[in-house]
Amino acid sequence: MAAEHLKCKECGAQYALEALYVCERCFGPLEVVYGRPSPADVGEVRRRIQGGPQNIWRYADFLPLAGGPPGPANRRASRTGLPAGCTPLIRADRLARRLGLGEVWVKNDAANPTHSFKDRVVSVAAARARELGYEVLACASTGNLANAVAAQAAALGMESYVFIPADLEEQKVLATGVYGPRLIAVRGSYDEVNRLCTELSGDREWAFVNINLRPYYAEGSKTLSFEIAEQLGWELPDRCVVPVASGSLFTKVAQGFEEWLDLGLVGGQIPRMNGAQAQGCAPIASAFADGQSICRPVRPQTIAKSLAIGDPADGPYALDVARATGGGVDAVSDEEIRAGIALLAETTGIFTETAGGVTAAVLAKLAERGDIGESERVVLFITGDGLKTLDAVRGTFTTTEIEPQAAAFDAAVGAPVGV
Repeated sequence: MAAEHLKCKECGAQYALEALYVCERCFGPLEVVYGRPSPADVGEVRRRIQGGPQNIWRYADFLPLAGGPPGPANRRASRTGLPAGCTPLIRADRLARRLGLGEVWVKNDAANPTHSFKDRVVSVAAARARELGYEVLACASTGNLANAVAAQAAALGMESYVFIPADLEEQKVLATGVYGPRLIAVRGSYDEVNRLCTELSGDREWAFVNINLRPYYAEGSKTLSFEIAEQLGWELPDRCVVPVASGSLFTKVAQGFEEWLDLGLVGGQIPRMNGAQAQGCAPIASAFADGQSICRPVRPQTIAKSLAIGDPADGPYALDVARATGGGVDAVSDEEIRAGIALLAETTGIFTETAGGVTAAVLAKLAERGDIGESERVVLFITGDGLKTLDAVRGTFTTTEIEPQAAAFDAAVGAPVGV
């Protein structure tokens, strides 16, 4: 499935595979269009996937690189330094029992090189940037993307500029600065950071991964769908619970499932797609609840800063996906987010950042409402590591301090059972 051109999602206008992201006719967003292999090629596609590397490039047939997957075996392709993907899909029976559900799986994308799913999208964007001749990577970020861009640029020997809100969590700032980017803290919200970067992208020959390379960058999220289907034995889940910020991840996960269904690599239907937002930044959830087709921008006020995009670029498309699949978009409070982090940690041993607390809390809400059937196979998306947002769990547990004596322990905790 070679990438053929870019197409406007609104008016259908076509463009060459260049560093473009918005339609000149109607200002709609652009996306990559691929050629479709013949039915006879489907078996060969599956064999190539199964024989591919243990990273996202095993799905190169579905990614927008002109030269094929990066790496030593392909000298025409741009090489990437940090292979992403092939992260664990873990059956979470204790979590399922706690919530009264039948079958729950956790896709733990915190296992990527910089501990978030952003390594996937940046790998694709960086490879395409090299093909297009760029020497500088840049981004506007709420944190995880900053980590991924700085690390990937360091691995590739590229210069990088990373723009973040000035109030970003310290852990994410430290985990970006260590790679040596030019780190720019902007006094404003993420939406203001993004507007600044959009302006800068117009007169600088830089590859802003989530702006002028956004059509290619977004394609990397599809690899989550491909991995899940492959890890489930070439089957699809019944429902996915996915964190939602701009809406890109949510829509591309659905697109990934749809591409494999259309090709015949898997059977069934697209899973019900449930989006998860924080109440302090829930423009898509609010629009869904109100039956609207557009999202009213909001000013974020939530501990889930990686989801704090008040004016989501793909909001209308996320609404379409949620409604078309019989899913939805829900929002949870900061208190519920903290409870979601604890729920996941206590039942699976996975420590997630606040975005994962949002998805876990929304899963709990869906279970409590009775929205999930007993026989449903549900996949919960965890997109970042809890070490990135330590402040969210500060003060949520107690530590018992004692003298180094057994009697002190017994006095504080009590005698062991059976003694």
